[in-house]
Amino acid sequence: MLGIGELTLVLLVIVVVLSIKRLPDLVRSAGKAARILKSEKRALKEQDAPQPAPPGTGPGAANDDARSSPRVIRGETTERRDP
Repeated sequence: MLGIGELTLVLLVIVVVLSIKRLPDLVRSAGKAARILKSEKRALKEQDAPQPAPPGTGPGAANDDARSSPRVIRGETTERRDP
């Protein structure tokens, strides 16, 4: 009686022998899929990477305030409640 390991090996050999003509196409397709996944991964990393800060907004920007445009801070106005 054959065990699980032997049956798996026999099945694998049968699949390889019967699909020997298709094997290069399968390997080629797997290579294309790997390249596509790699390029998509690279594109996602580039998309998620922080954009470089414009000049005058990084550390030491206080010295450049006179040369840069005024900064606008948006917020809400509320009524002040005096106690």
